[in-house]
Amino acid sequence: MSRLDKWLFCARFYRTRGLAQAAAAAGKIRLNGVRQDKPGHAVKPGDVVTLGKGADILAVRVLALAERRGPALEAQKLYKIVE
Repeated sequence: MSRLDKWLFCARFYRTRGLAQAAAAAGKIRLNGVRQDKPGHAVKPGDVVTLGKGADILAVRVLALAERRGPALEAQKLYKIVE
């Protein structure tokens, strides 16, 4: 299990973990269709995370968890975009 804000940061959806925490605290992130307002909510493989990316809404399925923020190619292996 991993924290929602940490996973969003490691998967490179946000430039800093602080921005990921702020987005989650503001209720801009949904986990399995439920709005999350706690950045420390647990994320596990198989969960669907929905977030705004610019003017678009992006839904991704969590494939793996990360221990650290790595290069972009490594981050892309953490999720799959849901159509």
